[in-house]
Amino acid sequence: MTRLTTFDGLNVLVTGASSGIGKLMAERFAAAGARVILWDYNRVALEAVDKDLVERGLRCATYLCDVSSRVSVYDTAKRVIREHGPIDILINNAGVVSGRPLLEISDAEIRETFDVNALAPIWMTRAFLPAMIARGRGHIVTIASAAGLIGTPWLTDYAASKHAAVGFDDALRSELRHLGHREIRTTVVCAYFISTGLFDGAGTATLLFPILTPDYATRRIVRAIRRGDAVFRLEPRYRTDQMDIWPAGDLVRADAGFHADCLPGADRRRRGRQPVDGRSGANITRG
Repeated sequence: MTRLTTFDGLNVLVTGASSGIGKLMAERFAAAGARVILWDYNRVALEAVDKDLVERGLRCATYLCDVSSRVSVYDTAKRVIREHGPIDILINNAGVVSGRPLLEISDAEIRETFDVNALAPIWMTRAFLPAMIARGRGHIVTIASAAGLIGTPWLTDYAASKHAAVGFDDALRSELRHLGHREIRTTVVCAYFISTGLFDGAGTATLLFPILTPDYATRRIVRAIRRGDAVFRLEPRYRTDQMDIWPAGDLVRADAGFHADCLPGADRRRRGRQPVDGRSGANITRG
């Protein structure tokens, strides 16, 4: 699979698409000519995104789906393929985070973290990869985290789930290559904190490592997808004593200040989990 010169006409599916990076990626892909297929658990927020894109003359379809449910993922995926055809770019973006010490997190919260952050990308890939193989092209993107590369205090379950997501991407890439499916690309994005709401209240140890802005992060992620990067580490830019800005380089370990003083206890689980009518994978607006 060569570097993409255009997204025009491609089917791009984004999970966790009603807010944050997912919403911004959907807007950017749609503006570039793609048909964006948006999945989320939050009916109201998803309807708002759909309305905004349609009013701007962009192509989108929205599906209500709880990606922590394997059955819901498979059922919704069948509908998407039936109604829109194969997916060209699959972006596994949905995620949740608690932001509390391990012993303060419930068993149910830990299970949900792994269901959404680690297992959902596997169910999504199993649902859409066969059609990519049949066509001989496709791109699977996993939005992981810098916490998937290094351990981080107050994020034990989150970091463990993101390590699993990074490992899944790495193994999948190797497996596709060994099976001869070299035109199917995978990209894993390991980003530092992004101010999207998922980490509201998070602070960095010093002013050296400012939290990334959503627009900057989205622009860099979409560029990495276009290039077909295998691993994209989105790191902060640091300030010198003279306030010049330079690339931060290698990620700093948590015990050296990477995530110190962050996430002081507030529950920041984000997935748009609001009461819905119980319909698994209901297409809530347009098809």
